[in-house]
Amino acid sequence: MNNDLIQRLKRLDTCSVSDALDRLGIAGQVTTDLPRRTSNQKIAGAVVTFRLVPAGAAVRRDGPVRHLGTTAIELAGAGDIIVVEQRTGIDAGCWGGILSLAAALKGIGGVIADGPVRDIDEAHEHNLPVFCRALTARTARGRVEEDSVNATVCVGGVVVRPGDLVIADGSAVVFVPADGAAAVIAMAEQIAAREAAMTKDLLAGRPVTEVMGKDYEHMLLGDAIQG
Repeated sequence: MNNDLIQRLKRLDTCSVSDALDRLGIAGQVTTDLPRRTSNQKIAGAVVTFRLVPAGAAVRRDGPVRHLGTTAIELAGAGDIIVVEQRTGIDAGCWGGILSLAAALKGIGGVIADGPVRDIDEAHEHNLPVFCRALTARTARGRVEEDSVNATVCVGGVVVRPGDLVIADGSAVVFVPADGAAAVIAMAEQIAAREAAMTKDLLAGRPVTEVMGKDYEHMLLGDAIQG
């Protein structure tokens, strides 16, 4: 993934990216079910994934057994976002304190988990942003296990592929498909620029009914944001 696109994504927010997806007719990329649990940081970057299944259900592979999440941490680079699918319905942590420390030491940008996370206080201590569906104290051992790493997962109802981009803040988690990232980010930049101009107009004393007039109402529909 082009690092320039990631840097541009980091300057946006989830609302402008969501609006851009709407404008481009790309549905099913936004989830509001995975709230931020630590830090006030916005996160954005390329995703590295892993998926958990009930204990005993994983596809068996040759080689040493590895603790869940450790391979993803090794694969991820600084600034990458680890995305976890743990939709088994089992109350068992899909991420924990030692993993949080390892991720923080490597400079990983954050964790987004569709499932329970444990040791959340440790993630907070390590200043690692975590977005997740639930919290728990229950261990994964004997309950869930890793089935795949850096393969397609489903998180918050969104199909996520390795190399896709994600941005997450206090409003939502928004995934951006890799093959459309350039167009989405360019559109989001146009929307953000228009809203910045509206903010400037409000601060200059222009009435809000004018600032949020017809052009704003149609901003996602056509020519109002072009140019």
